[in-house]
Amino acid sequence: MQNALAVIAFGGNAILKEGERGTQEEQMRHTDEACDLMAQIVQRGYDLVIVHGNGPQVGNILIQMEEAVNKVPPFSLDLCVAVSEGSMGYMLERSLRNQFRKRGIKKEVATLITQVMVDPRDAAFENPSKPIGPFFTAYRAAALKKEKKWPMIEDSGRGYRLAPPATNH
Repeated sequence: MQNALAVIAFGGNAILKEGERGTQEEQMRHTDEACDLMAQIVQRGYDLVIVHGNGPQVGNILIQMEEAVNKVPPFSLDLCVAVSEGSMGYMLERSLRNQFRKRGIKKEVATLITQVMVDPRDAAFENPSKPIGPFFTAYRAAALKKEKKWPMIEDSGRGYRLAPPATNH
């Protein structure tokens, strides 16, 4: 008999909470708390699929890239997303394995990094509305727009941010 399947989805803010620095220790603590609850679901006879958002994590990686731009060539947005997916997947996998071991649950845990193909003709790409990453001055935003062809939009009077374009890498 096959176990029932539970799909758990949560945003990146579940691991990196507002008002915190976002240290590895803080994120691991939140991951451990989430995986404690997930292990309880498995103990009740469910198999798990976990999906997560990564907005604040990608934003932090973009800030790291921008701060180091004169020393290390920055990654593209899609690679920054993959970096955050992999690191969050690692934290979840490690925490869940530890919870399973503590409870005597004999299950495998695997992390998958996925890609989603979107229709580049989707009308939503004509006017991107969800800026991401660090805030840039008008001067730096103009340079990024010219150099990287990034669509930059002004965000609430706080500066300019990247508005992700439709890409198929």
